[in-house]
Amino acid sequence: MKNVKVGNRDVFPVGFGTWNMGNNSDNFNNEIEAIRTGIKNGIQLIDTAEMYGDGRAEELVGHAIEPFNREDLFLVSKVLPENASKKQLLNSLDHSLKRLNTDYLDLYLLHWQGSIPITETIEEMEKAKKLGKIKSWGVSNFNVNDMKALLNLPNGSKCITNQVRYNLGDRGIEFDLVPMMKKINLPIMAYAPIARGDRLGSNLTKQDALIEIAEKYNVDVFQILLAWTIRNGETIAIPQSSNINHVIKNVNAATIELSQEDLGKIDSVYPKPTQSEPLALW
Repeated sequence: MKNVKVGNRDVFPVGFGTWNMGNNSDNFNNEIEAIRTGIKNGIQLIDTAEMYGDGRAEELVGHAIEPFNREDLFLVSKVLPENASKKQLLNSLDHSLKRLNTDYLDLYLLHWQGSIPITETIEEMEKAKKLGKIKSWGVSNFNVNDMKALLNLPNGSKCITNQVRYNLGDRGIEFDLVPMMKKINLPIMAYAPIARGDRLGSNLTKQDALIEIAEKYNVDVFQILLAWTIRNGETIAIPQSSNINHVIKNVNAATIELSQEDLGKIDSVYPKPTQSEPLALW
């Protein structure tokens, strides 16, 4: 599987999500080792947010990346909508940088759209770029109308990605958002790509078609789900796991090339959307 272009970087298509990590001190060492295992096996992009554990996930990532060359990594964090203002954004960013123990972020995202005018957030994102504190910025949880409005604003075209929930059980964005992003050459960043361990209600691991495809490649269903999510070469998946074996499997999923027959079989069970659907969240 080829790398995905995010801004000016070519990035491995499987990243590392950190939602719900850093919350339990008993898991600290396992979570550190999981992130480091991912990096050692090719993962570059690590995604976190000031919201995750009130900053504890950022602190965890800061510890995990200590042994590695910072330039080899692609660090992503997110600002809460209430902090995405002229008064607060740079302050929130500085706190994130301190917790991550780094001088800059490769990508800073608006976690979701709130009451602060997006024009104000864009101005502060661009200011952060000029200060060298971030390389680029983007958004998260924006639907197709949100993206269209954003791109029509001054400097809105400087947005380099949209992070949304996307997995085989949540295909709604394929109707309108994915085609729009493709047209303007912006990658999708997919959170919950394996449906939070198949806990989102689609019963993916029990589907005979997926089990048959997994057996064909001698992998598990979760690896098929990841391979499916990144199949177009324009999507980065950010699964989360503190299990080292699962992390290695996630990385190896990037080598699975699903055939047209496989994709057709998958579509027969989980059809493509035929109309616009609300954005799946969380």
